Amino acid sequence: MPLLEISIIPIGTDSTSFSSEVSNVVKKIEDKGLTYKLTPTSTVIEGEIDQLWDIAKDMHEEALSAGPDRIVTNVSIDHRTDKQMDMKHQVNTVKKDLE
Repeated sequence: MPLLEISIIPIGTDSTSFSSEVSNVVKKIEDKGLTYKLTPTSTVIEGEIDQLWDIAKDMHEEALSAGPDRIVTNVSIDHRTDKQMDMKHQVNTVKKDLE
């Protein structure tokens, strides 16, 4: 299953905090029933490619609607076609190598 990593950086706001905006987009991810992992600097989401593009657009628009003068959205997609993949498997593979 494809994985999308996304981070959104608001620029030109009155505050350095944007946790409420992150909470709003996490609710959107949950509403769509997608599996995700929130990290300190980004969010990783599993889903079909069309779902991932849609949620990335929703997240970008949510950030804009919060009123900053500018946002920078970074997106990375890992889409493997030779075998089934998910976040849990990838993390467990690395953990196994560390044993």
